[in-house]
Amino acid sequence: SYRLFAEQFDYPLHLGVTEAGPTKSGSVKSAVGLGTLLADGIGDTIRVSLTDDPVEEVHVGFEILKSLGLASKGVTIIACPTCGRLEVDLFKIAGEMEEKLKDVKEPMTLALMGCAVNGPGEATHADMGIAFGKGGGLIYKDGKKLEKVKEEDSVSRLLEIIKKKQKENKKKG
Repeated sequence: SYRLFAEQFDYPLHLGVTEAGPTKSGSVKSAVGLGTLLADGIGDTIRVSLTDDPVEEVHVGFEILKSLGLASKGVTIIACPTCGRLEVDLFKIAGEMEEKLKDVKEPMTLALMGCAVNGPGEATHADMGIAFGKGGGLIYKDGKKLEKVKEEDSVSRLLEIIKKKQKENKKKG
């Protein structure tokens, strides 16, 4: 019905999936329901309605907009789907990084890659990245190799480098 309305009238449209459900399934329903319309240029405002903290609804909304290239706030994490080459606990690392970076306002892409086969390519295309191998990884900043780090130090070291990069960017203007 929104598609038909958008074809016939030039009014702002508010999109939302009313009470989509718990966080995981509700996020998927909202992403599909809102995303298909937004991708076609339909919609001016959005609402995500989850059985969760309203702050989580805002995070999910921004992630939907970021995935469509409609917002550039915060960190976009690119992580591999994992395969037999994975030699670190990437699930844990990705979860920690997502949690610790959720309040960052500055747009940034962070690649968290689980192997040395595909990892370096993805990491060089991100603002920050790490390509893991056995027990550790190689950190990339602005497409260049920066340093090696042990797996257990990877989260804290990446966070240090990201904070430093943010300060550098603020000084630039």
